[in-house]
Amino acid sequence: MPVGLDEQEIKALDHLLNQRHRIRRGEHLHRAGLDFHSLYAVRSGFFKTYVLQEDGREQVTGFHMTGEVLGLDAISTDMHTCNAVALEDSEVCEIPFVKLEEIGRAIPSLMHHFHKIMSREIVHDRGMLLLGGMKAGERLATFLLNLSYRFAKRGYSPSDFNLRMTREEIGSYLGLKLETVSRALSRLQEDGLIDVNSKHIRLTDIGRLRRQTGNSFCE
Repeated sequence: MPVGLDEQEIKALDHLLNQRHRIRRGEHLHRAGLDFHSLYAVRSGFFKTYVLQEDGREQVTGFHMTGEVLGLDAISTDMHTCNAVALEDSEVCEIPFVKLEEIGRAIPSLMHHFHKIMSREIVHDRGMLLLGGMKAGERLATFLLNLSYRFAKRGYSPSDFNLRMTREEIGSYLGLKLETVSRALSRLQEDGLIDVNSKHIRLTDIGRLRRQTGNSFCE
């Protein structure tokens, strides 16, 4: 968020972000149905968002890492529409939405940047809809490329990382069964595109992996 702000504006933003919360692995940051008051910027750690289906099963709706914002789904309804749980010990900065709007009116460049964040969410959601027409291997490859891009944006290796989520959670997110996810990972490894060791993933040929997806949705 501080991109393009001067020193005084950064101080105002810093004052807004002084509420930090530590969320232990398995603890919820917020639950569906609760009133919306704040957004949460992930300072460290990893989160999963999900909704509960009528039969009690979880439907994973997203994974969120350092530098990303949680709670955007609640702005239109003033109520959280999904649950957010930490996949590892994490820390978030709470951003009271009323205060954000106040500062945004005083610092137009901040609100412009916030609108860009919301726009990226819309583009991401639209891109995820494209996964429905893909084969299992293509869905998984797109998912891994998306993680690769996001890790790279944060200064981490784009080709060597650990998955914070389980195979079952990946399947829920991509609309695949657990067995299908495992088979797709094995096939990508057999094709020489990735190396898999439990939760550790190494992308051995990002260019070929990208071509295999047949689409440009990786951001």
